[in-house]
Amino acid sequence: MQPSVFTKIINREIPAHIIYEDDDTIAFLDIHGTTPGHTLVVPKRQIDQLWDLPGEEYQRLLSVIKKIALHLREKLGTTRVGVKLMGVDAPHAHIHLIPFTDITEYNNSPSDQVEPDHAALAKQAEQLAMKENE
Repeated sequence: MQPSVFTKIINREIPAHIIYEDDDTIAFLDIHGTTPGHTLVVPKRQIDQLWDLPGEEYQRLLSVIKKIALHLREKLGTTRVGVKLMGVDAPHAHIHLIPFTDITEYNNSPSDQVEPDHAALAKQAEQLAMKENE
């Protein structure tokens, strides 16, 4: 299997705005986020589909997702953090966490043709950074 874009981020071959990392998981801002704080949570082991993760790895991932979602909601002051599981944009299991207050924010579809504002994303990642034991 060819390394996915997420594996390349995990291996630091390409940059990302990382907000969380532990031995098994990495979380970083989506460069074409639906809302500020839109985060991708990715298991470090490259497995094509979320449903193919072994039970224990799946449960650890869900535990981390909950921790990050609660952190995003608190730090950003949103009323909700939505979850999207699309499974088609990369051959590597991942979950989108989308902080929002209004459903139109959650349903927003930003263009991936627009150049990301990396300075703003870096500032946001700094604001949202969390430690493994938070």
